[in-house]
Amino acid sequence: MTQIGKYVKQKGNYNAFIPDKFPPKNFAYNESKIIKPLADANLLLGKLDGLTKLIPDIGFFIFMYINKEAVYSSQVEGTKANLTDALQAEVERTPELPDDVDDILHYIQAMNKGLERLNNLPLSLRLIKEVHATLLTGARSSTSPQPGGFRNNQNWVMGTNLNDARFVPPPPQHVLPAMGNLEKFFYSHKNIPTLIKAALIHSQFETIHPFIDGNGRTGRLLITFYLCHQNVLDRPVLYLSEYLKKHRNKYFSLLDEYRKGNVSEWLVFFLEGVIQICEQAIETSNKIIDLREKILQKMSSLGRASKNAMVLLKHLYKLPIVNVKKVEEATGLSREAANILVRRFCKEGILLQKDQNVKYGRLFVYKDYLSLFE
Repeated sequence: MTQIGKYVKQKGNYNAFIPDKFPPKNFAYNESKIIKPLADANLLLGKLDGLTKLIPDIGFFIFMYINKEAVYSSQVEGTKANLTDALQAEVERTPELPDDVDDILHYIQAMNKGLERLNNLPLSLRLIKEVHATLLTGARSSTSPQPGGFRNNQNWVMGTNLNDARFVPPPPQHVLPAMGNLEKFFYSHKNIPTLIKAALIHSQFETIHPFIDGNGRTGRLLITFYLCHQNVLDRPVLYLSEYLKKHRNKYFSLLDEYRKGNVSEWLVFFLEGVIQICEQAIETSNKIIDLREKILQKMSSLGRASKNAMVLLKHLYKLPIVNVKKVEEATGLSREAANILVRRFCKEGILLQKDQNVKYGRLFVYKDYLSLFE
């Protein structure tokens, strides 16, 4: 067992977790149960990285991966909106959409903000605060009075108060020193494999819980930012929230175990998640390539309309739900010509009308593509 910290009685008669200096001196990751999944995860990451280089216009597909990650990370926190809701909201905000789709849209903004800032700002506490501010500023579910600022009040995880909470993070005066240690860890201990460091960074961040609200989502964003910062993948297509949502109870239990010093079980769980998500992403990438070839064959039969059809098809790989107005914007066509193109795509079975009973404000779905991510 590795000591991560200890519980200390506070004035309000509750116990708060005070982290030791990070990383712990006696930390080891050379157990056989860790070495095998680490090797498998690294192998699959390399395979995924090579495969994504074969996908034309990879930037379009990354938009879908980010949307999918946003949905699952938000669902870990209890959000009910799904991927189709999120994509529809990108096209048009309509009354029938769940209110909590707003949380997903803020997560997408935060992800894009972080990935963009990594181009000119090191992974740092400053970047984390900026991302947190984007995540919560104006968000529907935010309970944070200070988006982008480390907390100056005591918080807790689950439960109704500090005395019946599942976990009480360190008091506010310990937050900045603990986060400072974590920031140093981003750039030190280069002998520790990147995936092991990513797992430790996430579990330690969740242990510190530096913000009043949004810690889970920010901590999951941090996994992606660290892997991108380390150039593990050429493009950001590995996101773990689907795995963490699927195993939500185990995820929270193993974070509890991590704080008790059972670091190895947490690491195995994290690495198994990388393996599963890599396998799914590889399968999805292959299916994207196959689908694209199949649709391109259909495009060749469109004659003079094929040029505008290709423009629309590219747009659909980024956003597989459209209305006629979006088709106009994407192609530069008139309303009449855009309607004709949409009808042709429906005839070819590429687009399906989302609700057959609607005559105005119709939405059309590139279902074969969307189903690869749902």
